[in-house]
Amino acid sequence: MSGDEILVLLMLAAFFALLMMGVPVALTLATTGFVFGALGFGFDLFNLIPARIYGVVANYQWLAIPLFVFMGVMLEKSRLADDLLDVVGHLAGGLRGGMAIGIIAVGVLMGATTGIVGATVITLGLLTLPTLLKRGYHPGIACGAICASGTLGQIIPPSLILILLSDILQLSVGTLFAAAVIPGMLLAAIYCTYIIVIGMVKPELVPPIPIEERDAVSRRELWTRFFKVVVPPVLLVMAVLGSIIGGVAAPTEAASMGALGAVLVTAFAGRFSFNVLRETCQSTAKITAMMMFILICAQVFALSFRGLHGEDLINDLFEFLPGGVNTDILFLILLIFVLGFFIEWIEISYIAVPLFLPIFAQQGVDLVWLGMLICITMQTSFLTPPFGWALFFLRGVAPPEVTTRHMYMGVIPFVAMQMLAVLLVFLFPQLALWLPKAIGW
Repeated sequence: MSGDEILVLLMLAAFFALLMMGVPVALTLATTGFVFGALGFGFDLFNLIPARIYGVVANYQWLAIPLFVFMGVMLEKSRLADDLLDVVGHLAGGLRGGMAIGIIAVGVLMGATTGIVGATVITLGLLTLPTLLKRGYHPGIACGAICASGTLGQIIPPSLILILLSDILQLSVGTLFAAAVIPGMLLAAIYCTYIIVIGMVKPELVPPIPIEERDAVSRRELWTRFFKVVVPPVLLVMAVLGSIIGGVAAPTEAASMGALGAVLVTAFAGRFSFNVLRETCQSTAKITAMMMFILICAQVFALSFRGLHGEDLINDLFEFLPGGVNTDILFLILLIFVLGFFIEWIEISYIAVPLFLPIFAQQGVDLVWLGMLICITMQTSFLTPPFGWALFFLRGVAPPEVTTRHMYMGVIPFVAMQMLAVLLVFLFPQLALWLPKAIGW
């Protein structure tokens, strides 16, 4: 083994060691990149960094990130989710498991508007978990439905993961948005099917809303609230995504209209105020700054890794694996799944994916299909005990009577369903490829 390969292995080991010590990810990336790059080549290598950073910050498509974040945070801060859950819950409440199905439907809608897993899980947990427990739902099923619904924002467009992957994979954002529609809806449908089956087999675990409570709200009032609260956000999402997928507008242009539309939807619902606007701008600035800082620091890490010929080490690793390209893909899926226990999707996207991308490009793998497999796998790792981020978010807002065991046991069936979705997309690539081809991307 050459000296450069030893430095690469030490660099990766130091990266994970610093992460485990609690050092912020951006600083971990920059520190390991600078230290091991200097050990291998001296500081001349880093003369390339200004050009690489400029190439990142001058990229026009990154403007879509703060605009999409603004759209999502505006709808979250305005508390429209409260009304959404109440209306959808009552409409589906007559079914066994109807409230859980309503939560999944709201998770789809919030995923398409906010795309922020932590915000969605916390919102759903605060608003629905006490209500579900009061209505007799089993704590495990309630927690599983909330966590799984909250993570749908990882794959349902306009997911921020898809925007970042479009840059890494050198694909158009519209292509990945189109590719994610069917897998995202498939996953939501699998969740709903599971809840319906539970309602048929063990109805006492997912009882319907009592008829007295449903009768307390007239159907006319319910449908009036539906058209005021549910329809505008749905139309906003359809307009934004439809314009991107249909090729009418670029992602940045559509995101700007989405940000304006979020303000109008919030005002239409009577929830707009200066405080909401201020909080939305502050949160948007924090989230965007965090993402861009990590992205800039990742350039240092990537430059050192490539300078030390880390890609050759990755090539040797894949040549060692038996079974050809399918084994290589399964190895990548497993690696991303495990990394999801410890680090967030932004780091996975900019560390693990670029390391292996040249291998798959050489093997002729369809990168749109590969991107969908990566996206669903990262979503799965958000749920998996004991380190799933969605579990941590829900634990912070769950009532005392909900134990960690309830959460772990509740999400395990949903993890299995997500693995089923990964398997289906792996076995049937057209689930991800049909829509982009059908609309000419």
